[in-house]
Amino acid sequence: MTPQEQMIRQQIIDRGIKDERVIAALRAVPREKFFLTDAREAAYADRAASIGHDQTISQPYMVALMTARLQPAPEHKILEIGTGSGYQTAILCKLAREVNSIERIKPLLDEAFERLLSLEIRNVHFRFGDGTKGWPEAAPFDRILITAGAPKIPEELLKGQLADGGIAVLPVGPANEQMLIEVLRVGEKLISSDICACRFVKLIGAEGWTDG
Repeated sequence: MTPQEQMIRQQIIDRGIKDERVIAALRAVPREKFFLTDAREAAYADRAASIGHDQTISQPYMVALMTARLQPAPEHKILEIGTGSGYQTAILCKLAREVNSIERIKPLLDEAFERLLSLEIRNVHFRFGDGTKGWPEAAPFDRILITAGAPKIPEELLKGQLADGGIAVLPVGPANEQMLIEVLRVGEKLISSDICACRFVKLIGAEGWTDG
């Protein structure tokens, strides 16, 4: 059994992730490609890992959980805020029609672009900038995934760019520990439900934290 398959069985399936499309996407994306060469032994570990610039690549289970709760479908257009290494981006690209991903740290964005290009993933558009402002000209989005912790629900972003009936998944709360939540947009209402406690880097921007 490969290290990647062992990761998927022990960290994902054994913990209750049953969505076959999500599991297939995890199998289709080689996680070690998103790590620097000298750090690849950490690729399949059951924890988040540093990718430089005070940013992290999420624990495999957290990627699987967030993706499963997002419920991406083949016809969906997704907004991802926080490209990071590009690993979560690649997973979403396997599951949706189109992914628009925003990152505020240019070197990370450039590296993610190169990685996805090398994996021949083409259904993605990248943008450098404040993710909390979204991507207005590409809106509305069927799904929005935010991979950094916001102090509160970014209502302007979700009401302005999430389609009616759309789902957003994001961490919300204090800097040292957040709650992963699912938000359903119904007309002008945002209905949120808690998923689990989590810890992410800060979401920096107009509807996030003002500093790192």
